[in-house]
Amino acid sequence: MFLWLRYLRKKKIVFLSIAAVALSAALLIVVASLFGGFINAFEQSAVEAIGDVVLEPPVRFSKYEELIRRLEQRGVVESARATLSAEGLLHLGKGDVRGVEIWGVSNLDTRFSKLERISGNEHPVLKDEQQVSGFVGIGVVAEPNEETDEYDFDTVKKVIGQQAVLTTGAVSEDRGQKNLTSDFKRRTVRFTIADVVFTGVYYFDKKLVYLPIEELQKVLYPDESEGVAGQIQIKLRAGTETDAALAQIRGVWEDFASEQLGWEPYLIRRTAIVTAKQMQSRYVAEFRKQMGVLLLIFGVVSLSAVLLIFCIFYMIVETRQKDIAIIKSCGATNGSVALIFVGFGICVGLIGSGAGMVLGDIVTKNINTIEEWIRIIFGLKLWKSSVYMFSKIPSEVDWNSALFITLSAVIAAAVGSLIPAIIAARTRPVNVLRYE
Repeated sequence: MFLWLRYLRKKKIVFLSIAAVALSAALLIVVASLFGGFINAFEQSAVEAIGDVVLEPPVRFSKYEELIRRLEQRGVVESARATLSAEGLLHLGKGDVRGVEIWGVSNLDTRFSKLERISGNEHPVLKDEQQVSGFVGIGVVAEPNEETDEYDFDTVKKVIGQQAVLTTGAVSEDRGQKNLTSDFKRRTVRFTIADVVFTGVYYFDKKLVYLPIEELQKVLYPDESEGVAGQIQIKLRAGTETDAALAQIRGVWEDFASEQLGWEPYLIRRTAIVTAKQMQSRYVAEFRKQMGVLLLIFGVVSLSAVLLIFCIFYMIVETRQKDIAIIKSCGATNGSVALIFVGFGICVGLIGSGAGMVLGDIVTKNINTIEEWIRIIFGLKLWKSSVYMFSKIPSEVDWNSALFITLSAVIAAAVGSLIPAIIAARTRPVNVLRYE
């Protein structure tokens, strides 16, 4: 310990090796946290948009209120809502037409929180016997500023209460005496924009228009006597085991489809009942591969810190031969001498990796502020929601990765000091002190 403190005070070059370890650890922590945060945000966006579990039969079905009632009677299900979707064109004014995805949602009144609504009001969807009311994503009616990538909310609020027209279509089936024929018919629905929603997920904000499912069903399938749905989105209770919940949901669905819908077993088995994360698993797997490759590349680059520690420690061993000789002449073993320098390497690794963890934490948590200052100073916008899906860079530190990187940095520092430690252990005091 005495020699460690002495070398830290006298050999200022040691701080260069500490800085190298700190910067390498901070770089890897920031990369792992940002990439891991992006993956977590990607998975969480799906959960918030469509629920924990999605039940999607191969064809649309009726009596969804009864299915929702049965599901919510189960202890594992907190809530469920039916959806019906279609593609369409939204007409906002003369020459202003854009492609959108229409979601008919049950309980649309409570679909979005107060923070997600531009109006800031927790008002219900406007009720008007003569006019359908719905929500639109903020990106449907506005474009973010090219430089700041932010929306002008005051301008967006002016859209609330305006009239819009949706043009969509549905396939109608005609069962004749011998053949089943299908015919695509264009449908039009006029609605009032009751509110604009901002979820922070680019795809949902840019593409989706939300209507009450009952109104969308009247437009698409006016001949249906009962309400129809194409999907059930289910939110599980906190702490619920996923596999057990999926088994219960499938049991409820099989009983419902058999008793209420009269479906054949093969049609019931074709119903997909999966979690939102399972639906995103292929994308997440690819993201994780990319993260692994990126960390490997930066990890190889960071090995330069090991080489730097080796060079610095080798120089210390060569210049401190007298210290080593005196220690060995007093009876220290080769192992004890080697342990001094390996321990000093570990000490450098602990200090450097600790500083790197602090630096990585600061950079990660302030990454959006740093990105904003880069834009202001250099005019360079690094993060665009239209490319990366989310309006803000995920800024949570991945502490599991951070601890692993910190431990690896300490081990790397110890490895860098190993060869100089062996050289020190093999020093012969008689050769060093002969002329002292």
